[in-house]
Amino acid sequence: MKKYVAISLLALILILVTFSVASAITNGQPDGDNHPYVGLAVFDDAPGHPAWRCSGSLISPTVFLVAGHCTEGAVAARVWLDKDVTYDHYPKPLYPYGGAGSGAIEGIPYTNPDYCNYCLSNGYGLPNFSYRDVGVIVLDEPIYMDQYAALPDPGLVDTLKNKTKIDFVGYGVQYQIMTYPGELPYDRWAGPRIRMYAPSELVSEKFVHSAEYLRLALNPGGGSGGTCFGDSGGPDLLAGTNIVLGVNSYVTNVNCSGVGYSARVDIPEVLDWIRSFMVE
Repeated sequence: MKKYVAISLLALILILVTFSVASAITNGQPDGDNHPYVGLAVFDDAPGHPAWRCSGSLISPTVFLVAGHCTEGAVAARVWLDKDVTYDHYPKPLYPYGGAGSGAIEGIPYTNPDYCNYCLSNGYGLPNFSYRDVGVIVLDEPIYMDQYAALPDPGLVDTLKNKTKIDFVGYGVQYQIMTYPGELPYDRWAGPRIRMYAPSELVSEKFVHSAEYLRLALNPGGGSGGTCFGDSGGPDLLAGTNIVLGVNSYVTNVNCSGVGYSARVDIPEVLDWIRSFMVE
């Protein structure tokens, strides 16, 4: 994970982007070719220096939708859309850093200009922790496919009932393992980089968090899948569709259980900003 941990008065909040070994979809299954527009992105924090990775979704031939904390601080990025992007290296798997010849498409990252992380100047606790956590990568070359992820109509989330079914899709594994003594909990997630799928549902009752965020079930015991470190920016799809309601933003514990929070992309100003990169 991008190793920042914010302690507010209400919760320990962990962003889902990762610098090191991490996982994404939990309690899930290999997605295969069901969501070919969902991909993995690696970001450089300096020219030629890969630093962290995220999941995301291709919404046009040249625009890849991710989270703002993925693009923030990045000078370059590259995207893979293969269902298996595993490059093993002992003792820990490395990210598929490679450029030319690796199957990656290079691109330029952009962060929503209204994005604010650790916005404690606005108050304390979850409602003020993060704002408009949305970013895009504009690819150097177009990727053509039969279907792309689709942006939602403005305000769609406000019309959805509690427990509306959601599809998680992203890259990672389903288990946590202690590899080295003294490792931080979010360093214990290990495994291949495979596009995974898991079902979840919207949790909207008595929701006191920001109106611009989704709250989603991460409850394997209750039949829901989950998102975890490395799954930032991955799409939260209206179940059975290609419509992206939000992008994965953060969780509140290192076990990635309970509930997770995602930045809504159906906010009119956010939609306008995303569409400004989509050349007809």
